[in-house]
Parts: sequence; C-alpha cells; structure tokens
Amino acid sequence: IASIMNRVRDLKNKYRNEDNITDELNCTKVSADTTDNSGTVNHIMMTTNNPEDWLCFLLRLEKKGIPQTDVSLLNRLIGRYSQAVTALPAEKHSQDESYARILVRFAELKALQDPEEARDQFHLARLNCKKFAFVHVAFAQFELSQGNVKKCKQLLQKAVECSAVPLEMLETALQNFHLQKKQLLSDEEK
Repeated sequence: IASIMNRVRDLKNKYRNEDNITDELNCTKVSADTTDNSGTVNHIMMTTNNPEDWLCFLLRLEKKGIPQTDVSLLNRLIGRYSQAVTALPAEKHSQDESYARILVRFAELKALQDPEEARDQFHLARLNCKKFAFVHVAFAQFELSQGNVKKCKQLLQKAVECSAVPLEMLETALQNFHLQKKQLLSDEEK
C-alpha cells in the first residue's frame, strides 16, 4: 500500500498542472504524453472515476488511428479499455449507458484479436447491461459475423423478451436479420 501511495504521490506531482488536467477531462486537449496517457487515466481513477470520463478519454484515444490496421494502437486501446472495465464496478454502473458502451467497444476491439475472449466480453456486457438494446445488437452482430446465425437470432429474441430499449432498434435488427443483411443496423439506424 505504501508503494502504491508513493506512486500516486509521484504521479500527482508529475501532473500538477490543473488546467491541463481539466482540459483533458473535458476532452478538448490532447494529453502532453500522447503515447501513454497515464496522467489522464490516473486523474480519472483518483477523482471522478465515472463512465462518462472514461468513455470520453477512450474515444479520444481511438481517434489517434485505425485499430483494425494499427496493432500497436489496438493493443494500447485494449489495455486502456480493460483498465476502465476493471476500475468501474458493474454493480454501481450497470444502468449507465456510457459504461455499457465501454463494455461493448471493449468486446468489439477484442474481436479483432481473439473471438473467444470477445465472446466472453460480449456476454459480460449483456449480463451487466441488459436494458440497453445496443448491447444485445452488438453481441448479435458479432455472432452473425462469426457465422453463428442461430445464435444471432436467439440473442435478438432474448433482448426483446427482456424488454431492452429502445425496442425499435431490436425490431429493425430483427427485420434486417430476416432480410439476410450482413449488418443488423446501418450507420443511420445506429
């Protein structure tokens, strides 16, 4: 514990410039350390530690490249998303849309590396954030992309049964599924 406290104290001293920290949290300015971002992460964890700040930080980090083609960025993103998921307790944030988006995006990024781990992450997202239709649709889309048509349909039907919202999103996804489209939701429908 003493070692951790010393590390926290060192990080506080290193990132003392409050204007820079405030700008980072407001997502208006890129961190001075563009490869690590540990100052922002530590500040989020030590102060607010809420899903909105994490999501804002993670989405800004994603804008630095294309994870599908940049393995280094993909690994960094997966590490940061994993850190966010670990820092945010599900029992406290399961009703928070930003938390659900973090879980889904983490699973989508994992799918680029390891489909089995991605499936586990999608399952975790669905288990913790049942009320959000986009969580179910993302998992169903993943299964469809893996060739598991039956599982895709089953996930969408279970989402309707558990009254995930908005229902219109689930109905559109089911309709596109029945039309045998490769995408359950177009960009406009999302």
